[in-house]
Amino acid sequence: MSDLFSLDNSVVAVIGAGSGIGEAVALGAAGQGAGFVVCLDIHEQAAARVTEAIQAKGGKSRAIALDIADDDAVSSVLDAIVADTGRLDGLVCTPAINVRKPILDYTGDEFDKVVRVNLRGNFNVLRTAGRIMTARGSGSVVLFSSIRSLVTEPGQSVYAMTKAGILQLVKTAATEWATRGVRVNAVGPGVIETPLTAQIKNNKEWYDAYAKKSPMQRWGQAAEMVGPTLFLLSNAASYVTGTIIYADGGWLAADGRFTPPGM
Repeated sequence: MSDLFSLDNSVVAVIGAGSGIGEAVALGAAGQGAGFVVCLDIHEQAAARVTEAIQAKGGKSRAIALDIADDDAVSSVLDAIVADTGRLDGLVCTPAINVRKPILDYTGDEFDKVVRVNLRGNFNVLRTAGRIMTARGSGSVVLFSSIRSLVTEPGQSVYAMTKAGILQLVKTAATEWATRGVRVNAVGPGVIETPLTAQIKNNKEWYDAYAKKSPMQRWGQAAEMVGPTLFLLSNAASYVTGTIIYADGGWLAADGRFTPPGM
């Protein structure tokens, strides 16, 4: 059964590999036997650090700078990966940004900034990966949505909108490419300790409130997103497409955190 989850000989590109969930996924893919892991990040030095860690353990890897909001760069970089390795079997895209503000305080520039990365960036990646993979007749794409695709809170309007949009992109691509050998899915993290959530971690009251909301009474770690992601990349998910795996510690299952007497 372990062969079902193997990534042996596959070429996997991880965008956002320089930190957080992307870093954990890149290291996990290498550990699961991927033949070549391409570490992509807007900060090339950060990606290079992860590449060096993979190489130190005997894996094959390369670091490349990439801004997913740059249409031409996404196309040229992914095409270059295929030119260098001969294939692209799996692609994971994790980057997102957030501007936490009430709707009435949001500026047009802030709206554009979040949408440019979270929606247009993911669309650029999905479109290019789809072009490459459908031509070959196989491949798996994993985008990162969030629990915010279903539930939200004050200050999360545009971020939540984009995360719901990513899920709809995934569903549409899956239906368009299902007969062409390409699967498209999403992972929906809950509250995870990453650079994106550092603002919350640095505020003890805020941090503790999120931990208490979770049935597990704690935050998730980046490493805990590796399993769901690699499952979706692997042959174990050969009949899984157009869906999302919420890895949220039960966040979406709980309606409040009061435990009635006697329970």
